[in-house]
Amino acid sequence: MLSSKSNRYFETQPGFALIDLMIAIAVIGILAAIVLPAYQDYTVKAKSSEVMLAASACRTSVVAAVQSSSAANVSSILPNACDEFTATQYVKSVTVSSNGTITVLADEANLSTVTSTTNTLTLAPIQTGSNALEGITDGGKTIAGWRCGSVADGTTIPAKYLPSSCRGTY
Repeated sequence: MLSSKSNRYFETQPGFALIDLMIAIAVIGILAAIVLPAYQDYTVKAKSSEVMLAASACRTSVVAAVQSSSAANVSSILPNACDEFTATQYVKSVTVSSNGTITVLADEANLSTVTSTTNTLTLAPIQTGSNALEGITDGGKTIAGWRCGSVADGTTIPAKYLPSSCRGTY
């Protein structure tokens, strides 16, 4: 027969055991390792939407300059299409080429993962198919779409930070 002293050995102790705490800390660590990078990407993507917004505002001016022109050559008009832009917290500048390509320079000081070599977004006007607008000959014509976020046009912002609407032609 067991004495009363030996019965105490089998009694459960109240509270958490050390192993329970270690498992809880491990689970929290794993969740943090997954969630934090995703959250950081999300915040950069949200801030990058202001860069896209600046390009979209300028896009309207480029469309108006091209489609309302009575002359075929709009290459001298287009670089002035977005002169009214003022810098914001996340956007340094917006420029337009003589062919209507909009280049937005993001402010890398305020976008944590964007650097001076990965801070450019471009939107290029498309005439038909995949043919880009020619400022010398396409004045007065309709812009059929926009190529956004193309590395070939000069975009250096990583695609994962661009809005889904800015990954190809739309």
